[in-house]
Amino acid sequence: MGSLLFLIAASLCLAGAQHQALMDYLERRLQAIEDRLALWHDQSTRYATELREFKQQMTALTENLEKGREGLRNDLEAVGTRVDRVEREMDYIETQNPAPPCVDMDDKLLEQEVTSIKEKNKAKYSKLSDCRDMISSIKAMKILKRAGGPKGLWIRDTGSRSGKVYIFNGTGDDTLYEFGSMRALADSPRLSRGRAIKLPSPWGGTGHIIHNGYVYYVTESGNEFQLIKYDLKNASVADSAVFPAEEQVPVYGLSPETYIDLAVDGEGLWALYATRDNERNICLAKMDPDTLDMEQMWDTPCPRENAEAGFIICGTVYVVYNTKLPSRSRVQCVFDVNDIVTSDEAPLVYFPKRYSSTPASSTAPRRS
Repeated sequence: MGSLLFLIAASLCLAGAQHQALMDYLERRLQAIEDRLALWHDQSTRYATELREFKQQMTALTENLEKGREGLRNDLEAVGTRVDRVEREMDYIETQNPAPPCVDMDDKLLEQEVTSIKEKNKAKYSKLSDCRDMISSIKAMKILKRAGGPKGLWIRDTGSRSGKVYIFNGTGDDTLYEFGSMRALADSPRLSRGRAIKLPSPWGGTGHIIHNGYVYYVTESGNEFQLIKYDLKNASVADSAVFPAEEQVPVYGLSPETYIDLAVDGEGLWALYATRDNERNICLAKMDPDTLDMEQMWDTPCPRENAEAGFIICGTVYVVYNTKLPSRSRVQCVFDVNDIVTSDEAPLVYFPKRYSSTPASSTAPRRS
């Protein structure tokens, strides 16, 4: 009996010791978890504090950037205002002191150069005239009259000194308006005050000219473009011809309505155009103004991209370029059929004012 009680007591002591060991183990584990939770809490608090400080720093930097951007915008506006003022002053100075005329080449030197060109370029345009003018500057452009639609053309008869002004209102119509003078146009409140001339077919684009009493304009017929020569005096079609080019595209990248841009100078009738086969560059054609027969055609190095207008002086093509965003128009490409004037030799001519588009009527500078 005593032995049994001893064994029971021993078992109870052993069970108590194991229970105490388990409790100690659990207590140590709980203490380790509490220590880790405290460490995590400290780290979280520190990270939250650092994040809050970082956000405050970023807010301050953002405010400084906004202030800097606003200051830069103000500076740019001030610079733009100064540039406009300088342009106005330059326009005034150019008006008061026009550019001197270009120096004519020596007759013997010119004769030698022309002879050399004829020998080297027999296959090219060989009808060299005595025209030796080169554009040197653009005079200040002024708004004389606001009339008609947003696009169109106003021109004078390039072969007459009558002073009459003609208005092509829009890029597709058949009614031409004639005014006796620029003063008559400026004093007229509406285009209807001018003499309305009904053309036999509607024009297309803004590439028309009037020369020696004839209207030369382009009309589209199906998939072809037709050149019309209209006699203003007799009110009848003097001649017409289909333009010999296939799959045409707009000649200027910034003037999608114009497929053929006509021009005339002392050497004859010209046409600027472009085709899908060579849609990167502008092409040039020389025509007989009497019969509209094609005499010769050239592929110019002038690209269509960002081109908005062009004009021709003494057989030299000057192409005006701009960007889709408003900026200053400038003559950037020159092509001379006689190989006398090159783009490197031609002066970089800027237009005095900034426009998003320069109509063809605005690109007819005076000869220097």
